[in-house]
Amino acid sequence: MFGKYSGNRALDICICRQYTYGVRILPEVIIFEWDKGNRDKNVLKHRITNKEAEEVFFNKPNFILDDVKHSLSERRHMIWGITDKKRKLSIFFTMRKDEIRIISVRDMHKKERREYEKQVQENTKI
Repeated sequence: MFGKYSGNRALDICICRQYTYGVRILPEVIIFEWDKGNRDKNVLKHRITNKEAEEVFFNKPNFILDDVKHSLSERRHMIWGITDKKRKLSIFFTMRKDEIRIISVRDMHKKERREYEKQVQENTKI
């Protein structure tokens, strides 16, 4: 269960499967670092452009989770959110200094979409 969505990009702490929902504040100025090997991977594999992936970080609501399962060599995160065209994406990324390095992007799975929509409803109630 999330805390109420406050609009400040922060989430209350709770645990869900292999992901930890936690307090995460993105830098004020968001800079994306695209690895040469990953630049075209998401377009070829999932038909998601880099620009479309970046939109998720600016569009609300979005939810950032710790990806504990894949944080062996460096801390990784996942963000659930929507693009300008309302496409629901799951993005795995890491923070390097003040830059966001996107590792992979894909459409949300059915369970992720249900959880995302549930959290949107719970966090937008007045």
